[in-house]
Amino acid sequence: MLQFIDGGVCAAKGFQAAGIHAGVKTHAEWKKDVALILSDSECAAAAVFTKNKVKAAPILVDLAHLADGKARAILANSGNANACAPQGEENAKRMCEAAAKAIGCRVEDVLVSSTGVIGQTLNVEAIEAAVPGLYAALAATAEGSDGAAHAIMTTDTAKKETAVELTIGGKTVRIGGIAKGSGMIHPNMGTMLCFLTTDCAISSEMIREALLETVKVSFNRISVDGDTSTNDSCIVLANGMAGNAAITEKGPDYQAFVEALRVLCVVLAIKMASDGEGAKHLIACKVSQAESEDKAEALSKSVISSTLTKAAIFGADANWGRVLCAMGYSGVSFDPEKVGISFASAAGEIKVCEKGRGLAFDEGCAKRILTEHDIEINITLGEGEADCTCWGCDITYDYIKINGDYRT
Repeated sequence: MLQFIDGGVCAAKGFQAAGIHAGVKTHAEWKKDVALILSDSECAAAAVFTKNKVKAAPILVDLAHLADGKARAILANSGNANACAPQGEENAKRMCEAAAKAIGCRVEDVLVSSTGVIGQTLNVEAIEAAVPGLYAALAATAEGSDGAAHAIMTTDTAKKETAVELTIGGKTVRIGGIAKGSGMIHPNMGTMLCFLTTDCAISSEMIREALLETVKVSFNRISVDGDTSTNDSCIVLANGMAGNAAITEKGPDYQAFVEALRVLCVVLAIKMASDGEGAKHLIACKVSQAESEDKAEALSKSVISSTLTKAAIFGADANWGRVLCAMGYSGVSFDPEKVGISFASAAGEIKVCEKGRGLAFDEGCAKRILTEHDIEINITLGEGEADCTCWGCDITYDYIKINGDYRT
């Protein structure tokens, strides 16, 4: 039975983490800005990175280090993306070398991530100087995970962390994760970092397959602002210390692991969408009665990515025409004459469209429903049994303020 537990990336056996202030964020001396996650032993490792053609230097280094499907540690910084920056790859490699020296492992066993401003030279000397203290601060506790979770935040207003526990092959298996992401978030990953740890015994091939399956139905189903970042990284480390029979092929144990990983990553994905820069509302768009899940997903993504729909939710305006419009330019074939739309929240649900035509509804009731933080847009297509939910947020004046002077 799957259950949520405390501990974040330190919930799984054999993992430690820490976060401290190194000086990358020179304007905020009290903020943690470097994080380290370390396994006691070598891990099967896998990662998924941005589909943006412009990739940050840490991603290029990680691709090389993951060639053998193994890793032990992740060193990450916030405050600087080390993307399109002078000496980018050299500085990413220097971060790996500093961590490897402190840990006593191969440089290739260290993965690195950065997030923050693009195009500026990374103060790698500050990170190198901080690594020994960061290593000394490692703890296999919830506090260790908490420190790491805070250290990777940029415009995030809250840390994003969770962990789950289940039984595989008679052994207790744990999966933990931390993430950051608030803006520049769009399907096919966003300006997000996500680090996952597990003590499950699973091969490099299977952990990669599990991650690919999971990302498709979690992080690739959120959107904040339509921008895909240069730095997105989702990395998973599996050290096998749970003692279960190693998962080397698809079967019941693999499916149980994937389902637990999916549940955990959906939680982290929703936390990102809910914490969109300046956002006042989380939007969940569920498309049901579709011919296929892929069709439902494409339509749902189009709705949550619609700037006009986001603006309507911000204004608590039940402007359902913007929803139908976003469906219409999604590139997906459907019959508008069969579409039904309703808005829902903790305050209730109101149907506003049936068979592609507007319904008379109580505007005051609709306003009350759309004033809640968590908003649902429910769409029916009347053509099949498949469904899909994607998540986004509204767009507010604060989004412009945050991004208007983000660099300066």
